[in-house]
Amino acid sequence: MADSTRPLLTDSSSSKSKLPPPRSLDETIEQCIGNFGWAQFLQAALVSFAWVFDAQQTFITVFTDSQPTWHCLDSDRCNSSSNFCTLPDQTWFWDYNPHVSIISEWGLQCAGSLVKGLPASSFFLGCLIGGLALSTLADSSLGRKNMLLLSCLIMSLSSMLTAFSTSIWVYAFLRFLNGFGRATVGTCALVLSTELVGRKWRGQVGAMGFLCFTLGFLSLPLLGYINNGNSWRYLYVWTSVPTLMYCCLVRLFVWESPRWLIVKGRKEEAVSILRSIGSNAITMSFSELCLDVQESSNPDVYDALRILLKKPWSLRRLLAIMAVGFGIGMVYYGMPLALANLNFNLYLGVVFNALSELPAFLITFFFMNTIKRRGALIGFTALSGISSILIASLGQRIGSLQIVLELVSFFSACTAFNMTLIYTIELFPTCVRNSALAMVRQALVFGGVFSPVMVAAGRENQFWSYGMFGLVIGLFGLFVVGLPETRGSVLCDTMDEEETKNLTKEHILG
Repeated sequence: MADSTRPLLTDSSSSKSKLPPPRSLDETIEQCIGNFGWAQFLQAALVSFAWVFDAQQTFITVFTDSQPTWHCLDSDRCNSSSNFCTLPDQTWFWDYNPHVSIISEWGLQCAGSLVKGLPASSFFLGCLIGGLALSTLADSSLGRKNMLLLSCLIMSLSSMLTAFSTSIWVYAFLRFLNGFGRATVGTCALVLSTELVGRKWRGQVGAMGFLCFTLGFLSLPLLGYINNGNSWRYLYVWTSVPTLMYCCLVRLFVWESPRWLIVKGRKEEAVSILRSIGSNAITMSFSELCLDVQESSNPDVYDALRILLKKPWSLRRLLAIMAVGFGIGMVYYGMPLALANLNFNLYLGVVFNALSELPAFLITFFFMNTIKRRGALIGFTALSGISSILIASLGQRIGSLQIVLELVSFFSACTAFNMTLIYTIELFPTCVRNSALAMVRQALVFGGVFSPVMVAAGRENQFWSYGMFGLVIGLFGLFVVGLPETRGSVLCDTMDEEETKNLTKEHILG
């Protein structure tokens, strides 16, 4: 590693710059970037906007796969409490055109819960496999920008093809492909946006992605209401075309992470980007920007994961934060799907769930620099778990209070979700950060894989949905106790730097 006393930045115009010599890559980039400026804001906003399309594809099945309402045609043989699966076809009909949902278009109203939930489960399964297959590419060969572009492109094209599905099986396969592409969108967007800014604004910029996800989630009930009575296929078209346009913007205007470029030895490209986004008028000297941060060899696509799993401290951190993510993911992805099980309007329920992400975003944005990560995660997971268990234990006896408890539980899960991703960024160095974050997102999605099955089982007994949601998030949230506190910490770039920082902290505490 470079001598910590040797200056890494120079001002060729003499000593106009009075900046102290940096001691690490993080401090070097801090000096180059300076104060948070418009260039950084526009880059972070453009990158974070990918979360809008991520949210739309994640929750679109709440409307496209819902079971439409129906009415009786023969009052002598049919009433509102009848099971239409036992009624002759001529005695009842859908309230709207059968094309409003895959359930009514393909006659799946009497199919088993596994068949009805197959598209949603296929989507989350695609997210799992896509995350495993694509996650390390952003750390190794492709980089953050190209991985974001590829993921959005796959997500857009598969969404467009979904509109032309001819059966539940084709539809489920295309949802799987959509999830495969979507798997790394949020990861790359979060890592790239936070690596383009200084340490002071890392939490706020990370929260921008969560706000965009909220906006994408909130756009779905609006699109669903506009599309009310029309074919479900239009929803996929309306969400795929803007995503394709966004891909063009990413290709033309988004910069690669300078941190990643330096780690890969592409120092001149990194310096060029730092000049473009930095607010400090500093002239960089390529010969004097001597940071020994390259890995000892060029890693293949799975080297980042091997590096991550080789060290006992990084393995412990990864397993602990993944366990926390599993519990949060089950509630976060399961709650919107379970809204149909409550005695409440589906459109309003989705709107309220989307709006509950706003206070979660505000907490993350304004208080991330002051909140202790471990205590906050334990508190929010516990609150979500208690609220969810109350829904299951009190049931229909509390009436409209059910939706209030549901919103409290979902809000707490949203806040914990946001904080977990920021926390993961701070726990791991640059060389494995994208892979670690991808694995945590995999754990979040893995929790979501079980959600459709539990929601289906919860139609008969709410303990199997809301009760299990509460127990899982409450218990798995306790794994955060074994993780270090990272509030205000410096981002490291190599495993050696992270180990040195940990040893220094232990020495000070000891």
